[in-house]
Amino acid sequence: MRVRVLYHDHCFDGAASAAFFSRFYEAKFAPGAQFEFTGMAHKASHLFDDSMFDGDVNAIVDFKYSPDPRLDWWFDHHQSAFLTPEDAVNFEKQASDHKFVDPSFSSCTLFISHITRHKFGFQADDLNELVEWADIIDGARYASAQEAVELKAPAMKLTLVIESATGSEIIHKIIGWMRHCKLADIVQQPEVQALFVPLFERHIKSVDIIKSRSTTHNGVIYFDLIGENLEGYNKFIPYYLFPDSTYTVSVSTSSFRTKVSVGSNPWAKHPPERNLATICERYGGGGHPRVGAISFEIGAAEEARKVAREIRVELEAS
Repeated sequence: MRVRVLYHDHCFDGAASAAFFSRFYEAKFAPGAQFEFTGMAHKASHLFDDSMFDGDVNAIVDFKYSPDPRLDWWFDHHQSAFLTPEDAVNFEKQASDHKFVDPSFSSCTLFISHITRHKFGFQADDLNELVEWADIIDGARYASAQEAVELKAPAMKLTLVIESATGSEIIHKIIGWMRHCKLADIVQQPEVQALFVPLFERHIKSVDIIKSRSTTHNGVIYFDLIGENLEGYNKFIPYYLFPDSTYTVSVSTSSFRTKVSVGSNPWAKHPPERNLATICERYGGGGHPRVGAISFEIGAAEEARKVAREIRVELEAS
């Protein structure tokens, strides 16, 4: 049996969700199944191709819903879980006992572990470390900005590799290791170390780049990284540099999109009051109440900058 698992690419929680779900499905439904993983990215264009649902069983974890009738399993925890209102209606009409969404969970891995334990009696104690760190990382439950930026824990080192590596090949290997290995052992894999060392040097340089490109006003940090060749960066660097801030708005580009990122400081003196996912949804994006993003086509720098300025002004006024 071939099981296709679509997961949120370049995301620790996405990779951990794929690892946990595949362990669950293999143990409960298909011992010896062949798992194949596909990384999904939020883009301005169509998200799903017909060819993606090519397994005997197809699943999506930590990513938007698809109404494709070949989708068998779905788990998501984002406020913006549906691409269109019609998709939400499709989900409600199905009333499936294999498709789940709950934005109250701070990570999809924790959500999957909760559902599979309570509804299907699955428990894998050896994955407790994976579940705990996925929730810390995706829920930004670090003790401080320093902990989030200095990357001392094995899970943080893996996060750097997962978020910054080119392509998905190494992430698929990491998912395979996550299914059975301790995070410290995964970090020591030669292939991971070969990527981590130069990525960590780049991470240190990115602190200086973001510092030089940032301005702050009324608790809002703003920076534009277009032209800096910085595809992916640690989203807690702004709060490490400007601890008194509340929000951040940034513009960046990658190989497949131009992106506006909107975030909030987990350690702000006054808890952020604005729902950032709702703001991003107005522009076709989404996310969580405390962090969101909007994707634009490659080259749409001015359009992205215009939206970023509007959101910046809105947050400064609040």
